Amino acid sequence: MSLWPKELVQYHGLFMLIFVLGIGGSFQYGFHISVINSPSQFVKSFINDTWMHRYDLPVTDNSLRLLWSFIVSSYCIGGLLGSLGSGYLSSKYGKKRCLLCGDVIPMVAALLMGLSPTAKSFEMILIARLLYGINAGFGLNIHSQYAGEIADKKLRGFTSISISIFVTTGKLAGQMLGLREILGIESQWCLLLALSGFWALAQMVTLPFFPESPPYLLMEKKDKDGCIQALKQLWGDRDHQKEIDEMLQEQASRRSSRSLTVLELLREPSLRWQLYMLLALTIALQLCGMNAVYFYAVEVFKAAGFQDKEIPYLTVGIGACESASVILCDMFSWMPYCSVILLFMYTLSFGIGASATTIPISLEIFSQEARAAAMVIVGVLNWLGLTIIGMVFPFVVAAMEQFCFLIFLFITAVCGTFLYFYLPETKGKSWLQIKEDFNKYNFKNQLCIKDQPSVNAISTRL
Repeated sequence: MSLWPKELVQYHGLFMLIFVLGIGGSFQYGFHISVINSPSQFVKSFINDTWMHRYDLPVTDNSLRLLWSFIVSSYCIGGLLGSLGSGYLSSKYGKKRCLLCGDVIPMVAALLMGLSPTAKSFEMILIARLLYGINAGFGLNIHSQYAGEIADKKLRGFTSISISIFVTTGKLAGQMLGLREILGIESQWCLLLALSGFWALAQMVTLPFFPESPPYLLMEKKDKDGCIQALKQLWGDRDHQKEIDEMLQEQASRRSSRSLTVLELLREPSLRWQLYMLLALTIALQLCGMNAVYFYAVEVFKAAGFQDKEIPYLTVGIGACESASVILCDMFSWMPYCSVILLFMYTLSFGIGASATTIPISLEIFSQEARAAAMVIVGVLNWLGLTIIGMVFPFVVAAMEQFCFLIFLFITAVCGTFLYFYLPETKGKSWLQIKEDFNKYNFKNQLCIKDQPSVNAISTRL
């Protein structure tokens, strides 16, 4: 029997937990980024009908635009709030318990969304979107921490990359379910936007059968027996003493028995260059132009010359690569198709690079005590980036027109160059080995002084 089938059997518990974490974690984040596009006209029509029912007047264009922007942006606001609270809660109560409690949030939001037509209340949609955002910000951070802690060293990259896989799968699912052949019709829009409750219910039912992360059990709860049992369930029934020894070594290097806060992480000299890497990775991810392209895909394809009935299928194709992109076209009829080809190439490179590696590397370069605070920083930067791009990019386009993406080119080039020269390889290394690589930068001045040859003064006095 080959190695891969053996690993499938040995790590079957790990692979099942990866799926359970994903369906209620980063999948939700990706799903709600894309799913709101398809029913947008139906939701706007519902707002207008509700306004007519209340005031016997149609809603004005400015009021409708303002209400719609609140509904869309409330998701980002909720995501920011969820990210801010995830570090403290996951450190105190554990990842498993936090995810299970967090699953209640989208279930309540789905109920509000599904009942909004009956109640004739567009405010319920806004509140539901806010709750979806809180769950997405909360779940994305905790899912990332959980996945980063449950993987064996040789499967750490695969497990961490699964976070990005579920993000893109969620985006694609939102696009496909929004097609008019499935749920993209006026009578089904509230069901489409309420589906998130089903994903949350699926995680709530299945996650109790899996253990808490082994490092949390050993290093936070001092439960060695529970840690061993968790390792056997996830990695197979074998001797795990080597892995436990590595966790104990990491625990011995900690400065205190509790996890670092965000402020403590920002002030910690031994983690300074890890923070620089984190900032460069997150900025490259958010400001590479992908989100700007994704948010305005419909308008871009209209400008390229495609018909309205063709656009949903093009966005689904782009979602299969990662998201949407834009290439301005000229007057030739075949140019839009060239743009789509370039679009796919662009999204594939994004999926292989920034999308797939940012979270895994961010998890690997921080220890157990700093990981929760680091993911809070990632979450805050992520949601701020989404909000800023969504608000600012239209004005950048108006000012720079076809040259608007040169800004993203410059940012990506700077971040890429910095990471190329200073980010050490993390594949196959323990956290202590990665820490030693960063100590060369964090304590460069001390090392230089230490390496200097000693000078002995010789007295010339007789």
